[in-house]
Amino acid sequence: MGANVRQLRADAGLTLSELAEALVISHQQLQKYETGANRISAGMLYELARFFVISVDQLFEGSDAEVSEDSELIRARHKCHAVIDRTASKSKLEAMAKVLRAMSGD
Repeated sequence: MGANVRQLRADAGLTLSELAEALVISHQQLQKYETGANRISAGMLYELARFFVISVDQLFEGSDAEVSEDSELIRARHKCHAVIDRTASKSKLEAMAKVLRAMSGD
């Protein structure tokens, strides 16, 4: 499961420190989860799933699972969510919203 967390983090373009900060844990603890040195608690599984906008079950899926067009779309959404979630400036978020609306044609 740690490898899946590492893959999700990488797909979202996050560093260990960035994801750890979002989860309110140390980057060392996150690294131990990713390497399998420490087990991931049920509460942390929930927090990881909530952060990546996936079900807890998806954290258990193997990294060799078949990649479909839908899963690629989901990964792209996760990358966007990760950038948005790390943005603390209201003005920057409003600018992002304008760009996204313009790109989507809404």
